[in-house]
This record gives sequence, C-alpha cells and structure tokens, in this order.
Amino acid sequence: MRLTRFFIRRTLQGILVIWGVVTIVFLLRFITPGSPIDFVAPIDASPELRQSLAENLGLDKPIYQQYGEYIFNLIQGDMGYSFQRGLPASEIIFRRLPATLELAIAATVVAITFSIPLGVISATRRNEPVDYVSTGFSLVGISTPNFWLGIMLILVVGVQVEFLPTSRRIIGFGGALELLVTEQNFLGLRVWLSHIILPAVTLGTYFTALIVRLTRSGMLEELGKSYVEASRAKGLPETLVTYKHVLRNTMIPIITVLGLQLGTLIGGAVITESVFDWPGLGTLVIESIRQRDWPVIQGAIIVIGLGFVVINVIVDALYAYLNPRVELE
Repeated sequence: MRLTRFFIRRTLQGILVIWGVVTIVFLLRFITPGSPIDFVAPIDASPELRQSLAENLGLDKPIYQQYGEYIFNLIQGDMGYSFQRGLPASEIIFRRLPATLELAIAATVVAITFSIPLGVISATRRNEPVDYVSTGFSLVGISTPNFWLGIMLILVVGVQVEFLPTSRRIIGFGGALELLVTEQNFLGLRVWLSHIILPAVTLGTYFTALIVRLTRSGMLEELGKSYVEASRAKGLPETLVTYKHVLRNTMIPIITVLGLQLGTLIGGAVITESVFDWPGLGTLVIESIRQRDWPVIQGAIIVIGLGFVVINVIVDALYAYLNPRVELE
C-alpha cells in the first residue's frame, strides 16, 4: 500500500514538473528574437501573405489562447505540426528518439561495464599500481571534452586505422534485430554495432570516469565500517564480503548518478550526435532551434523531461529494493 501511494505521489509530482517545463518552453517562444514566420515565409513575402501564414499556424491569437489550446491538444497526445516539415511533431520526434535511446543506453553499458569493476579493484588494492592507473584514468576521463575525444577517435580509429565507420548509421538496432530474427542474418547487427562503438565510447567516457571515482570512494568508506570486520571474523570469503555486502551498500549513490546521468545522456548528447552525424533527438533540437520550429522544440523537450521523471521514479524504487531501510515515505 505504501508503495502504491509512493508511485501515485511521484507521478503527480512528475506531472507538475512536465507542466512547468511545457510552460517555460512555451513562453520562451515569445521572448526569443525572431519569428517562425521569418523562416516559413519567402524573403519577399507581402504583409498579407505573412498575416495569412500567421493565421494558418495559429500565431495571430493571444498568448493565453495559444497556451490553452496547446495544453488541451497536448493532453490528447497532439504536439502540433512542424512549421518547416508540415508533419506532426510527435511523428518527427519519435522517429528520431530510438537513435538517441540506443546511444544513451550503449554509453551507459560502456560506463557500467568498465567503471564498477575498476572502482572495486581500485578500492580493494588501495595505493597499489592498479589503483594509480584507475584514478589516473578517471582524472583524464573527467577532464577530456567529449567533442575533442570524438574528433580524435574519428581521426585515429576511423581515418588512420580505418577500423570503424565515423558517420551516420546505416541501420538501427530495431532493423538489425528484425533482420536477425526473420532472416538469421547477423550482418545488420554487426553494421549497427560498428557504427555505435565510437559514439558510445565518446559519450560514456566522462560517465565511466565519474562512476569509477564514486565507486572507489564509496567502497573505501564501507570497507572501514565495523560490519566488514565482523563479516571477516565470521570467516566469510573476502569475495562475498566485497561484492555482496560492501558493493551492495555502495550501490545507492551509484544508482542515483546512473539514473540522473542516463537522463542527461538522453537530452544532452547533442555534441556527440553532431560530431558523428548521429540522427538522434539532440541534432533534431538543434536543427529546430535554427529554424524556429517551435512545435518540434517543445515536443522534444517534453519527451526529454518525461524521460527524467520516469528514470527518477525507477531510481527511487531501486533504493527500496537495495536497502529496505530506506523509507518510501
């Protein structure tokens, strides 16, 4: 019952957050220099044509009326129509969303795969060479800008070695999986994997370095507590003490960062997508901002905000699973 009330409360809070995001982004359209009509109408358009376009797009109405209509349509799942493409904004956004999700999840997998083992080894072998290597890597990873790392990977791995492709993917994960299931053909999966490796490594490097540091510091703090000495005194194997007890208690702050960073990766992969010409949500937002295509901008930010809300609720639920002492209330 407490869990149900918790999810209901968090859902209501999430709705308020999304409403705030929608309102702020909607108001930005009226304070941002330039008008969508300037990008839709021809350069030599007459005032009558501009007025006609404004009426067709609903831009001639008072701001409160536009806001009310937008909220009403949004509740029904209608994000409006793109000013530039003439297509539903939701169709454009959800066509690009899978590419961003693939990149964000792949970067998260890269980060988890390397960061947690490195952090554990660094903490359990403190002041040994492996610890210095791990902390050195985390320092370099946090200090390296994503755009520079991406360009270097393209120049070295893609151009000099010619080992991996460096630009827009040919096939998505869904298409590769469908090809594998229907035709038992692994070619699509190999092509998809070859295209996503460099962007995922670029996007996940900072994330990896951050989790290495967090894991190491959390492990060192837990290893100094009395329950660890008590477990060792009982004769429990060191591996069991390290991974079942110490690492589990360290995972609470790690999961917080993982959740927040995953949401950040979904909405903040703009630079990486631009460097690798990745057809995701980040590049769509940049293109739409340049074109003043506000329905697409608003819809994309709503989807990103919704992703943050959902991820935060999942993180809170994992808290209770990993540590029953955490009160849902």
